[in-house]
Amino acid sequence: MSLIKPFTGLRPVPGRESDVVAPPYDVMNRAEAKAMVLGRPWSFLHVSRPEIDLPDDTDPYDPSVYAKGRENLDRMVAEGVLGRDPKPCYYAYRLTMGEHVQTGIVAGASVAAYDADRIKKHEFTRPVKEDDRVRQIDALNAQTGPVFLVYRADPTVDGILAQKAGTAPDMDVTAVDGVRHEIWVIDDEETVAQLSAAFEAMDAIYVADGHHRSAAGSRVGASRAQANPEHTGEESYNYFLSVIFPHDQMQILDYNRVVRDLNGLSPEDFLGRIAERFDVQASAQAVRPGAAGEFGMYLGGQWYRLVLKDAFRSDDPVKGLDVSLLADNLIELLLGISDPRRDERIDFVGGIRGLGELEKRVDSGDWAVAFALFPTSMEALMRVADAGEVMPPKSTWFEPKLADGLVSHVLD
Repeated sequence: MSLIKPFTGLRPVPGRESDVVAPPYDVMNRAEAKAMVLGRPWSFLHVSRPEIDLPDDTDPYDPSVYAKGRENLDRMVAEGVLGRDPKPCYYAYRLTMGEHVQTGIVAGASVAAYDADRIKKHEFTRPVKEDDRVRQIDALNAQTGPVFLVYRADPTVDGILAQKAGTAPDMDVTAVDGVRHEIWVIDDEETVAQLSAAFEAMDAIYVADGHHRSAAGSRVGASRAQANPEHTGEESYNYFLSVIFPHDQMQILDYNRVVRDLNGLSPEDFLGRIAERFDVQASAQAVRPGAAGEFGMYLGGQWYRLVLKDAFRSDDPVKGLDVSLLADNLIELLLGISDPRRDERIDFVGGIRGLGELEKRVDSGDWAVAFALFPTSMEALMRVADAGEVMPPKSTWFEPKLADGLVSHVLD
């Protein structure tokens, strides 16, 4: 089977894009989702977060939630809000956020390649979230939340996508957060074949975001293959919905940390202990790290610049990440937080919120100290994946986010 495959997308009919487009299902809570759909009966949140149409005390994993999602999707099709393309296509997808622009391809990504680690991962998944996505795909008989994949920039693919993006888009919508989403249908057979061949020549592509969705796609594919005595490997369930961008167009923001207390240390003792492994310098301004191994720290109304001493750095793909260096040399060593996935003394703040959010958290008195990190690079992420390793939690914050509802993959 090929690494990627064109498919007959289900998408808004012309003029309905702005009615449908929605943020990813997992970037807001139920109350926020309910507020977002006020006056928007065709928002795709009715499909991706269907609990908003049920009583507030409904368990989000209750079977009625998945059934409601299917009912809402079927209604959008029946009312002519969504329509299916007549032939298998790829789709060029451009995201514009301020000055940042990235252009990728919407495609079906091979479950077999994922299982063989040709589509490489860098995170662990949680069973409860995997199970949720499996139930959602099975109920809808469609994949509606794309997996965010990355390929090493390729002249053939990049050239085709750039040429296509130089024409008038088939869909063009600016979401409420100001991000512009443009889609171009690629359906001529020669171009489709060129794109398929270019991806087939690649050694690997990488999961950037969507580890639970890709794992669920693999599980659904396996269960349907087992249940199908006529299974050939070419069925749509052998591929999962993905958007694949070149690595050199990615924008990864910092993913910062706040900690609730100083683990019994006074501020003076804490600073003294930090100085054993870091060069510490007070700053009159908020500190945004300018290089790997450099950190900003906000403590007691004061910013500090921390630079890790060379003796404590590492060339290991995982241990050398800034999130690991901070954890190993400060957060675990001095603050006693060894399991950031479960320890409620630590929280994570996406860089999209700015350094002011770190000041706000600490100044509130609810948190004792905040750390600003240098963003993880795409090259570093790929090194971890190539080594078959796993990144620490909350290592990357990708912006802009993909939209839900613009192209969905029906499992025929």
